[in-house]
Amino acid sequence: MPNMKNKKIKTHNRPTWDEYFMKLAWLVAERSTCIRHHVGAIIVKDKKILTTGYNGAAVGLQDCIHLGCLRNTLNIPSGQRHEICRAIHAEQNAIIQGGYHGTSIKDTTLYCTHSPCILCTKMIINAAIKKVVTDIEYPDNSFKELFSAAGVKFFTLKLDNFSINRLL
Repeated sequence: MPNMKNKKIKTHNRPTWDEYFMKLAWLVAERSTCIRHHVGAIIVKDKKILTTGYNGAAVGLQDCIHLGCLRNTLNIPSGQRHEICRAIHAEQNAIIQGGYHGTSIKDTTLYCTHSPCILCTKMIINAAIKKVVTDIEYPDNSFKELFSAAGVKFFTLKLDNFSINRLL
């Protein structure tokens, strides 16, 4: 084994597991077909990614990139009239992927770029997801009361201006 005492070792700030998975959620969000918000979600158990999801139209249907945003056209504020939108939310898609592929998501952690709407909150609770971590919180925080009542842990992890470090 070579003598490492005098060898300069390159170091970097390794992200925590929460930071790592949140960065990955933002990467997943890049696949979004929503022209209002790019949202990404990852469901994790024992430091393993089980499913991912981003917001976009159902499989085989045209999305807002091609059709335009009806919510923008009707000037609907964020967090209201979810049924108008063609997109399935990132959290919903991540949960659906678990069912589609037969992967249990019970007792997992959901990392999502944005806090959940009330509909996603109910799905998260019924899917038995135990912890939710987000970067951006929407003004409507009604989800917090339901999470608290259901025993779902929630916290915000701000990744302001994060970067991906590469050693070459």
